[in-house]
Amino acid sequence: MKISYYPDTDSLYIKFSDLPAWEGREVSEGIVIDYTDTGKVAGVGIDNASDRVDLSRLILFKSPFGEVVEE
Repeated sequence: MKISYYPDTDSLYIKFSDLPAWEGREVSEGIVIDYTDTGKVAGVGIDNASDRVDLSRLILFKSPFGEVVEE
């Protein structure tokens, strides 16, 4: 999973898969869920992110991740 924030557009994208997004569906104004060609969730895009989510912190609870990488 990769979380990217783009300050120039105030958008947040959470990528769940390395597979390409095949189709996106807007589930609420400014919130789009992208799906792979097999129907799995590829990612979630959030416009006007600073108005919708707390961008000041990220907390991982009991994560199954093998490593956390900061870029």
